[in-house]
Amino acid sequence: MRTMSFADAIEDALAQAMAADERIVIFGEDVHGLRMNLFVRFGERRVRPTPISESAFLGAATGAAMAGLRPVVEIMLVDFLGVAADALLNEAAKLDTFSGGKWKAPMVVRASCGGGYGDGGQHEQTLWGWLAHIPGLSVVAPSTPADAGALMIGALQHNGPVVYLEHKLLSSYWLEYLGSGGRSNVIYDIPAEGASGPVPDRWEPVPPGKAIMRREGNDITLVSVAVGVHRCLEAASLLEKEGISAGVLDLRSISPLDRDALCKAVAKSGRLIIVDEDYQEFGLSGETAAVLLESGIQFKYGRVCTEGNIPYARDLEDATLPSTKRIIAAAHKLM
Repeated sequence: MRTMSFADAIEDALAQAMAADERIVIFGEDVHGLRMNLFVRFGERRVRPTPISESAFLGAATGAAMAGLRPVVEIMLVDFLGVAADALLNEAAKLDTFSGGKWKAPMVVRASCGGGYGDGGQHEQTLWGWLAHIPGLSVVAPSTPADAGALMIGALQHNGPVVYLEHKLLSSYWLEYLGSGGRSNVIYDIPAEGASGPVPDRWEPVPPGKAIMRREGNDITLVSVAVGVHRCLEAASLLEKEGISAGVLDLRSISPLDRDALCKAVAKSGRLIIVDEDYQEFGLSGETAAVLLESGIQFKYGRVCTEGNIPYARDLEDATLPSTKRIIAAAHKLM
């Protein structure tokens, strides 16, 4: 085992996969600088900087995937997928179904997501609920360095489009960038276990759709992804001091959703709090409730989500995004 940062784990997994499979190429703005190690090792033919036009290079990657390559498309912020949605939502995601399985689009769309550093609602969204709503599109969001690498390998081996979301508060690369330009006084609430941790010597794939229990508990189940998992683990530790046993389920994948793991965890505790940094309405929080109800499970339900557009002001932002304090308050209400 090695110890590695969240960001380095993704790069290490990419390097392993690119060495094993020449079909894997990287497209994106400034990738020759952002992925310098990969650029030096594999060259410009496989690490290809592009013009600043997400719709152009995501469209090109879709065609490249149809032609036999396995592109990794880097969209700097998931918010910017709004300008390139057609290639992803109307073409890549529908290709397999519309062609009767004759055509595939095996591609990974890598994008940063998430807030908590004062950049406002046009740069801090997660949008995994919107993306997971599209049939044929897989969406994953790791919470630890070990999962960051394993989920990347799993995404690269998947035979359809996968949106791979990395929360900025877990990435040292992103935090260094965000802390520049006069932001050195900003304090980030960074979970240590997510930013750095043990990883395997050789990466094995975790395919989309496999959740994992991070902590067992009998009284209540906390469910989340990415940074939310660490908020839940902190809340569970504090609730334990009050005599409340809280389990934490890390979904890892928003689509496909691990329904079996979700049902098993909530059936055990009879109480669920879904912690979702995406918007509350019409998203992951409602889908989890629907899955459990359709399975006939009796449970008490609460959710801690992002409430409306994310403000720039830090105090207002903190009140809008999920937090450990809000999770504990929701747990007290259910108990």
